[in-house]
Amino acid sequence: MPVPVSQMWTVATYVLKQKLKGRKQYPLVLMLEPLFRCNLACAGCGKIQYPAHILKMNLSPEECFRAVEECGVPVVSIPGGEPLMHPQIGEIVAGLVARKKYVYLCTNALLLKQKIDQFQPSKYLSFSVHMDGQKEHHDFSVCKEGGYDLAVEAIREAVKRGFRVTTNTTLFDGADPKSVRAFFDEMMDLGVEGMMLSPGYSYDKAPDQQHFLGRARTRRLFRAILSNRKPRWHFNMSPLFLEFLMGRRQYRCTPWGMPTYNLFGWQKPCYLLQDGYAETFAELMETTAWERYGTESENPKCANCMVHSGYEASAVDHTFNSLGGLLATAKATLFSRYRDPQALAALDEPVRPIQAPGLVQLDAGREAAEEVRA
Repeated sequence: MPVPVSQMWTVATYVLKQKLKGRKQYPLVLMLEPLFRCNLACAGCGKIQYPAHILKMNLSPEECFRAVEECGVPVVSIPGGEPLMHPQIGEIVAGLVARKKYVYLCTNALLLKQKIDQFQPSKYLSFSVHMDGQKEHHDFSVCKEGGYDLAVEAIREAVKRGFRVTTNTTLFDGADPKSVRAFFDEMMDLGVEGMMLSPGYSYDKAPDQQHFLGRARTRRLFRAILSNRKPRWHFNMSPLFLEFLMGRRQYRCTPWGMPTYNLFGWQKPCYLLQDGYAETFAELMETTAWERYGTESENPKCANCMVHSGYEASAVDHTFNSLGGLLATAKATLFSRYRDPQALAALDEPVRPIQAPGLVQLDAGREAAEEVRA
């Protein structure tokens, strides 16, 4: 089973309590960014574009715990930057596990074998390893030759030691559906618990702005990838969100579902847009003009967004919003083959080669990363 029963039960009871209290806007997962610096300079990410003095900063464990307690979520995702570069990441994770929060530590895994002794296997902890596809594609995406092999070694070590391990994959324009499906087989062979997927979303600080997917291309790509599915593939995410990516469902964005807390405070409205910060979670919820976000708002920044931070929470809310939502989720879980001859034929269509315009811009980013690397 891709998600432990205890985690599913915790999330289900949490959501039902929010429903019983009549709350229409509630957080589900906290995106906790304890630092921005990283040991990679990926073309689709802009975190290391911050000035060097910002890249040297860390949230303290106490600041992290306070943010988690403020919003009261059952699940905490720790991205970055690269969280394993935080000097107190072991203490942060141990504190969250002690609070019985389900923690997904998002990592490129380059430091995982070196740092793994700081952690203890627990049902509350999963290493969410960033893997963007098969070896050649992954190394191109993260702009590091050999990155795939290092991550695979770390995954094997973590699985061997009894840790929960998931993968986190962001797909961009030009992705080869057939290669992505072969990548799923590779990850299942490694023994990972489940896989997470999301289309890439264009935001200002990313050096490469030319390979983000529009909505129509997202649906076409994910339909080809996720139709005619192999039973052995396990996904650590809402099955209704996967149907949304395939174009089988429509959802409104719920940006409050996965709020972000980082060095600057509570980010408005989500981790992909920077429209100001709030000092407290209550201020974030009360002062953010939520109606200005999502594709329905006609906000040009949100026009093509279909990412998990805005829409997976919508899918989870749908699951527990009615009997129909529960039945839809059960059906999507039990009958997940999605036989589709057209999607199968699409796997043999030629894929537009991925060019690399603007990747020279990454040199400055790499230099900044080297300057602050601990």
